[in-house]
Amino acid sequence: MKMKELIRKYKLEIIGLGVGAVAGWSYWFFIGCSSGTCAITSSPVNSTIYMAIMGVLVFGLFKKENKKVNHG
Repeated sequence: MKMKELIRKYKLEIIGLGVGAVAGWSYWFFIGCSSGTCAITSSPVNSTIYMAIMGVLVFGLFKKENKKVNHG
């Protein structure tokens, strides 16, 4: 597949990745876990990666699937 086709096919997931990454970093920066005992929110890397994955999964839920029906 060409890059343009991949981007067109996974557009929602790519947007979800970016939105999730920004949300994860923002959550760490503004709220976070100052004691360091929280596995996800005590590190900016962990928080960003976790929320980026969640963004891909959530935005992927809104993708329309093309179902081919065979009436034959």
